[in-house]
Amino acid sequence: MGDEPMHPGEVLTNVDMVRRLLRTQFSDWANLDIERVSSYGTDHAIYRLGQELSVRLPRIDWAKGQVEKELRWLPTLAPHLPLTVPVPLAIGEPGEGYPWRWSVSPWISGSDVTARENVDDPERAALDLAAFVTALQHVDTTGAPRAGRANFYRGVPLAWRDEDTRSSILEWDGILDTKKLTSAWDAALAAPLCQGPPVWIHGDLLPGNIIARDGRLSAVIDFGCLGVGDPAADLVAGWALFSGESRETFRAALGVDDATWARGRGWALTSAGVLPYYRHTNPGIVARARRQLEAVLAE
Repeated sequence: MGDEPMHPGEVLTNVDMVRRLLRTQFSDWANLDIERVSSYGTDHAIYRLGQELSVRLPRIDWAKGQVEKELRWLPTLAPHLPLTVPVPLAIGEPGEGYPWRWSVSPWISGSDVTARENVDDPERAALDLAAFVTALQHVDTTGAPRAGRANFYRGVPLAWRDEDTRSSILEWDGILDTKKLTSAWDAALAAPLCQGPPVWIHGDLLPGNIIARDGRLSAVIDFGCLGVGDPAADLVAGWALFSGESRETFRAALGVDDATWARGRGWALTSAGVLPYYRHTNPGIVARARRQLEAVLAE
């Protein structure tokens, strides 16, 4: 992916803009090499800054509040988590033609697990990710942001997403079996609601946000959907990343009941409804969504 917009009204950025922002706000970093990072991410433009830093700028209005949320909560969450998370080092202000706050964070080495060959042992990866999810769920939620508009409704009752999900299923007609997808969605809606207290959720545990290094999971990035809600929302990784025995290992390590797993399958389905929006602007994320839906249908 390059500088091409994915959204109507997107603010385009480039290396020159990033360097100007750094010169006026963080001059100690202004002479470091800057390189645009190719990514299928939809909310931010990412630039590598030197060898150890990254610059992250919201692309679109709806992502602008994520900077403050990550600054507020990642320093609190990070010490409790078994995988690295990108705690911001500095927050930049609007300027140089760029309208929103932006962040400088540590560069996290490794490769995302969109390519499954980046993980040597899927079973070990399932255990490592389950340990991350479990640790996140056990962090105190006092004052935490609740699931809703601010985290793109990740972790809300699935019924809130019914109309949009049924509409997106129709867009897969001729590509996937939409009758089976609808049946899977109906089954998820029929599952009992979450009976326990809301917990911390990452909200977007998809392969592009999970980093591996030397064949092992090492980090989780992009906490824009962070919030407190139904833990089933983070089960999406079961279908987005794992299959067969590794999916069962992930479930067993989390110890989730049938109702939670059924809602998790619903989250795997509804979170893959990107075809209408990204069909022409982000083919990589559409291909990933198709694989995710095929996993739901195959189970």
